[in-house]
Amino acid sequence: MKKRRSSKTTIILYLAPAVILFVMFILYPVINTIYLSFNSWKGIYGSPVNFVGLTNYKQVLQNNAFWKSLLNSFFFMVGGFCVLMPLSFGLALIITSKLRGTKFMKTAFFMPVMLSTTAVALMWVYILNPSYGALNELLRALHLDGLAKDWLSTPGLNIWSVVLVNEWMYAGYNMLIFAAGLVSIPGDIYEAAEIDGCTGFKRLRYISIPLSKESFKIFSILCVTGCLKAFDLVWAMTKGGPNHTSEVPASLLYNEAFTYKFFGKSSAIGVLLLILGVTLSILVNRLLRREEE
Repeated sequence: MKKRRSSKTTIILYLAPAVILFVMFILYPVINTIYLSFNSWKGIYGSPVNFVGLTNYKQVLQNNAFWKSLLNSFFFMVGGFCVLMPLSFGLALIITSKLRGTKFMKTAFFMPVMLSTTAVALMWVYILNPSYGALNELLRALHLDGLAKDWLSTPGLNIWSVVLVNEWMYAGYNMLIFAAGLVSIPGDIYEAAEIDGCTGFKRLRYISIPLSKESFKIFSILCVTGCLKAFDLVWAMTKGGPNHTSEVPASLLYNEAFTYKFFGKSSAIGVLLLILGVTLSILVNRLLRREEE
């Protein structure tokens, strides 16, 4: 009995720090956000917290800027699955191959991930500058002046500019996810396939991609949740403007809370994002599980 009690005490002592941190930094903020979403509060200590019921949710759902921000998050997902996924998988194939210089390639491809988001954003703001940016100067040098644009201020073009910068930045990180899956595939399978004449594209189609399903599953979940909470790159490059054309839910949430002091409305946006993120993650898991079955 004494040994059982001592073992239980030891388990509790080991788990206590993690449980305390989880409650303090995850559970309590989530509960407090849900509580504030049903109230009106200016974010000032001592100011009254007034219960308003579902008013905040109604205002958010009736706000065109919120739906525009969700559409921009969808653009991030489209870019993630149509650009980032094939790009990252292609880079993973390169660094796991027997080509020369793969060590240098690993460093070069992963370099953007090691840079701070602010540094990346500022670098691309200068590159995409309409007056003296490197991209427009290159287009003018090639006598393609008609293609030179104000990339970060033109509605419709600005959000896609940020999306592509996002794919460039995180390609190296997702490359490692796919590389881990490719490395785990036994070499005997490739050797047997080569004997049967399965080489080149057939090897990629029938071996590498099917046996990397877990990597694609991890990427899909991270892509969906990451696109919903995208903030730092958008804020540093466009601040959601002009006129909310590049707004994402997280930047809208920030503006509602810290610019307009509507903490109840911003909390409602946070709760809606939480529900949407959990729902989409469950759907992606079920879809991938059905494909495996």
